[in-house]
Amino acid sequence: PFWRALQALCPEAEPRPPAQPPAPAVWPDSLEPEALGLLPRIPWDGGLAQAWQPGEPSALARLDQFLAGPVNRYANDRDLPADDGTSRLSPHLHWGEISPRRIWAALRALPAGDEAAMQGRQVFLAEIGWREFAHHLLHQFPDMISRPLDRRFERFPWQAGPSADANLRAWQQGRTGIPIVDAGMRQLWHTGWMHNRVRMIVGSLLTKNLRLPWQQGEDWFRDTLVDADEASNSMGWQWIQGSGADAAPYFRIFNPVRQGERFDPAGRYVRQWLPELAQVAKPWIHTPWLAPAGVLAAAGVRLGSHYPEPIVDLAE
Repeated sequence: PFWRALQALCPEAEPRPPAQPPAPAVWPDSLEPEALGLLPRIPWDGGLAQAWQPGEPSALARLDQFLAGPVNRYANDRDLPADDGTSRLSPHLHWGEISPRRIWAALRALPAGDEAAMQGRQVFLAEIGWREFAHHLLHQFPDMISRPLDRRFERFPWQAGPSADANLRAWQQGRTGIPIVDAGMRQLWHTGWMHNRVRMIVGSLLTKNLRLPWQQGEDWFRDTLVDADEASNSMGWQWIQGSGADAAPYFRIFNPVRQGERFDPAGRYVRQWLPELAQVAKPWIHTPWLAPAGVLAAAGVRLGSHYPEPIVDLAE
């Protein structure tokens, strides 16, 4: 309903460049940025530097690259984490380096394509609308970054104690023993970004299988994502949890094995981010704990040493 209303309000709105603010007559004394000591002393952020180039020119170049072809396949490719099928504009949107209005106008200016292309464009535009919906929700419910919109979930019996703490650390470090989840968490730590399909998978495991509070996942994402947008982050976690502005009940549970087999069938995403599993044969890449001993030996994998056993029984 929000999306239909938004489209009716400003379907052809053109972007307006911001006015140039006047410079002060006298600049105050200030430090050089290097003197503030803001950069990490240990260069843990090398992967972020490889993955991103901040700034408006990079945002516009990324938009042009996406609109030159990938957007036409977006309806299908957006769910494949091993492929470059998404726009990766979320950090640029978050930091104000490009606006939703500019994306909207650029998309509308494309020449007509075939049915698949038009569908891909419409799905992508709706995702921009989904982001707007998150900001409107946050405006109406400013405490949704820490409290469930459905207040009944404040009484939910979350797991607590040493085992819960250990499970949280294993999840954060990509050591759950469930490959698609661990691949996503490793991608997040290395690049500051995670594929959206995988965000849903890792979020479901944390809240539904490990029964840990969604706020702990939201906190970790806020600390590690380069696109850690307060509105989108909290809305996404409440959607996964089942306590947000969504008609689906709590019992939306992603099976990470089935998700991996469906959206990463050859295991390319898993192999990229979990090099310790790179040689595991395709039938067991998403379930190494079920692989015959000979298969694991041939791949150089010893569960519990090279790669952990699953920390949770998915069937249970």
